[in-house]
Amino acid sequence: MALRRLAAALAFAASGPGCASAVNYLDPSGPLHTFARDGAAVRPAAGRLLRVVSFNIAYAIEIDRAIEVLRETEALHDPDFLALQEMDAPGTERIAKALGMNAVYYPSGVHPKHERDFGCAILSPWPLEEPRKILLPHGARVSGLRRSAVSAVVVRGEERIRVYSLHLPSPLAVSGGSRKEELRVLGADATSANGPVVIAGDFNSHGKVAELTKSGFLWVTEDIGDTARLAVLGIGLGGLAYDHVLAKGMRPAPGPGAMGVVQDNRSASDHKPIWVVLEKNGSREP
Repeated sequence: MALRRLAAALAFAASGPGCASAVNYLDPSGPLHTFARDGAAVRPAAGRLLRVVSFNIAYAIEIDRAIEVLRETEALHDPDFLALQEMDAPGTERIAKALGMNAVYYPSGVHPKHERDFGCAILSPWPLEEPRKILLPHGARVSGLRRSAVSAVVVRGEERIRVYSLHLPSPLAVSGGSRKEELRVLGADATSANGPVVIAGDFNSHGKVAELTKSGFLWVTEDIGDTARLAVLGIGLGGLAYDHVLAKGMRPAPGPGAMGVVQDNRSASDHKPIWVVLEKNGSREP
């Protein structure tokens, strides 16, 4: 009986009110929004360790609460790369200014739920070069929204690291096979990059993430634990391990505190921010 109620709730959520069509931005060159950091802001020290943070901020609504989490949680301090999902340009700019970061933002389109731009962003205290938008191939079943990943090169002193912020469609929006195909598209782009590569974001899946390991990426957060909660029409479905980081040419730093999930997100989202500390392959002392 519970399973039948859940199936009915999911079907209603997918086809009920709010099923208007999205407006897609299918031009791979834009729209592009960039924001420059305050030159007086202090950068973290350049070194072998790279701190990565990823946070889905649920339609960019609770920006002030998200800023509180990012500012006041020690594990999230001074990231070299901050991947954000479900963002609009004003929210991206506010967070970038609050944290003293540069930012690159490409909206995928106008989401019909709130009739606002919706997409991924990359923030960093370091210069961001070669911004790119990677169109993903499948539109959502009801809204038709076509998502895109965002990429840029983080220039950290002498290092150049190609980074990606990703948000795959939900299981209700496209099939598992379609999400795997979208990961293959992303993987093909990412493997063409020279040097280290980091992919972070909301995969709306756990098992499908393994598709990127076929392209040679290390699934750093495979065992990180639940990062999101799901409730459909009041039916709680528990925790989900949806937010992840993968890397090529880098690996988790040794010792405790190399990765984790922030449990108190100040009600900023239905997702919790995650962090990972990486080092270049071969950088450990023998």
